[in-house]
Amino acid sequence: MQTTNFGKQEFIELFHEIGVGEEASRRWHATFEKRWPEDHRRFLEWLKIPAAEVERIRESSRTTWARP
Repeated sequence: MQTTNFGKQEFIELFHEIGVGEEASRRWHATFEKRWPEDHRRFLEWLKIPAAEVERIRESSRTTWARP
């Protein structure tokens, strides 16, 4: 079995391939962060996203992208 390096870019490409655009992606992150914040963090780290970017995504998920 061939191994691949699945990371942030591959995840974005997968979302785009199935029709998930920017707005839906932001809602997905906001929902993930609201329901399971630590699992969201671990998932972002699993995607090999640098720590500073993980924190930026999580902060945006809690504020900018979150719906009232």
